[in-house]
Amino acid sequence: MTPRQNRNRDRAGRGIPEATVARLPVYLRALHALQERGVATVSSEELASAAGVNSAKLRKDLSHLGSYGTRGVGYEVEYLVYQISRELGLTQDWAVAIIGVGNLGRALAGYGGFASRGFRVAGLLDADEALVGQEIAGRTVRHIDRLEDVIASGRVSIAVIATPAHAAQKVCDRVVAAGVTSVLNFAPVVLSVPEGVDVRKVDLSIELQILAFHEQRKAGGPGDRRLSGEGPPGPAQYVETVEAG
Repeated sequence: MTPRQNRNRDRAGRGIPEATVARLPVYLRALHALQERGVATVSSEELASAAGVNSAKLRKDLSHLGSYGTRGVGYEVEYLVYQISRELGLTQDWAVAIIGVGNLGRALAGYGGFASRGFRVAGLLDADEALVGQEIAGRTVRHIDRLEDVIASGRVSIAVIATPAHAAQKVCDRVVAAGVTSVLNFAPVVLSVPEGVDVRKVDLSIELQILAFHEQRKAGGPGDRRLSGEGPPGPAQYVETVEAG
């Protein structure tokens, strides 16, 4: 069993819900901001507000870590940072390989937040001969043919895929075959992976489309009128389907 599978088993044994795990990085980001301002303690209400959740949910989430705060005082910021960082595995050194160093990959390679959060960029790879050998953020771009060597020599734990859509699945198959079980996918495609491999997808275009939907509704645009029965007539079954859903 891999270290990551052991962590997942231990987490399940402690009964930490995946929804809570997903919120922990948000709490950690808020806590880091408090640290930068020199704040030593924070109430659950203040931290919840900074994280965009209600205080009851935050207290329940943190209780899974064994952190309950002190009545009338709140949470010690530095210790809570340590608790969450330890739970997320950020007290260890995680090697990351970025595959695809176009505009997005180049930006990711130069992101300073990786090192401060326990992530080390161990390799940059691309199939473009014009990019191979270039120095980006102090690292040399290697040819994609050396992917397996870079993963092995750099002890890569996480692969970041920032390739064009048509190349993403093949790259994913190779990193998984090389032993990587965590993938962060920026390519606009759904990746197929075997059981035991975790994939997180980041699709900026989808997020923008969701924001456009909400902007349209706030402005009383076509989407809002259509769902409320106003605007140009459309198939009756469309409205019925929406209402039934």
